Amino acid sequence: MESLLTPNILAVIMARAGSVGLKNKHTLPLLGRPVISYTFDHAIASKLITGWVVSSDSPEILSLATDAGLHTIQRPPNLATAEASVQSVLLHALQSIERDCGYVADAVVTLYGNVPIRGEGAIDRGIAMLRETKCDSVRSFCPVGKWHPAWMSRLDGDKVVPLHPGSIHRRQDLETLYLHDGAVIATTRDSLMRAAKTPDDPHAFFGTDRRAILTAPGETVEIDQLSDLYVAEGLLRHREATSKLRKAS
Repeated sequence: MESLLTPNILAVIMARAGSVGLKNKHTLPLLGRPVISYTFDHAIASKLITGWVVSSDSPEILSLATDAGLHTIQRPPNLATAEASVQSVLLHALQSIERDCGYVADAVVTLYGNVPIRGEGAIDRGIAMLRETKCDSVRSFCPVGKWHPAWMSRLDGDKVVPLHPGSIHRRQDLETLYLHDGAVIATTRDSLMRAAKTPDDPHAFFGTDRRAILTAPGETVEIDQLSDLYVAEGLLRHREATSKLRKAS
């Protein structure tokens, strides 16, 4: 049961060594620092997280986490594949830290190690909603904008087959839809433990009462291809320049 005064909020930073897309994406240099180090900073800066753990099968990532003062968990080979579910990795991390450290979490916050840019306060907004609404899970969502399903098509060879024939023409007339942007996932311990009973459903840990916090387009940057790294660098430089201007004014 969650303490009314000091709930234990465990951040699980996930970082698998292998990557189907961009090789070693968690440890690539971004303004002179490994990509994953920014997520370390985000987790430590949270005012609501009380415990931190990094789950990885990479010796380099585990070493970086140790240097940052974070607890580490060696991920077993069966959970270090592209097919392994987030749910399974979270359960392993939760059970490991509770067994080895005696730390019993009231809620678990999932942070992907390849997300060096998150909106300020996004993590704590997700945790706060989880506590205030007593829902099962909270995720960050941003508007899909022009990447709307109503404007998408299938390709049959070189023939275009609209996904929604006769769909809306003007963007302002489209129904607003949202996509999880990877900034934060907050889940209650109870919902995660219930999910252990249904391992075939990789999204069971979201529970039945699923909520969202909204983020702006571009507020979150996830590194999955090389161009994402350049976008992140540009945004970080912009933030730094803006901060200097504000201090100078």
